[in-house]
Amino acid sequence: MRHLLLILFIVGLIGCDTGPVGDLCSRTFKPYPDMVSGRVRTSLNGTYLDAMAKYAQEDYAGARDGLKQYLQDKGFEKNAHIYLACAYLATGEPFEAELQLDHLEHASTMQFKDQTEWYTVVCWLCSDQKDRALEGAEKIASAKAHSYKAEAEQLVKALRK
Repeated sequence: MRHLLLILFIVGLIGCDTGPVGDLCSRTFKPYPDMVSGRVRTSLNGTYLDAMAKYAQEDYAGARDGLKQYLQDKGFEKNAHIYLACAYLATGEPFEAELQLDHLEHASTMQFKDQTEWYTVVCWLCSDQKDRALEGAEKIASAKAHSYKAEAEQLVKALRK
């Protein structure tokens, strides 16, 4: 009986999160919705659709690898960076995720401004840069209009506890 309790205790410890920041990271991070998988397959987007099929199945390591390959193709869609960033976050690689967001931030499109700002804050949170995450979340929360305003307000409250 003691051995069984010891085993259950060890399994419980293994299943525990890495602490308050890790727990807050997992509660805060939600992958960006898949708006790609339903497209018609062409010779130009096959790699993208294959990677996004894995993303939709929550196989984020497979999606990460496929998206990295797709971003090497000529004429790739810039929005693939947001999905690769989320795949990196889901696989515990926030620094790599932030690099992808930097690519998107420096692109000529402002289409993903809100997403880039929010997921950058999530990268900071998940890489234990709490002060930067708080500052970024406060900026988003105080914005007049932002797609992630409510999420940022919740994160500010959680980080101030």
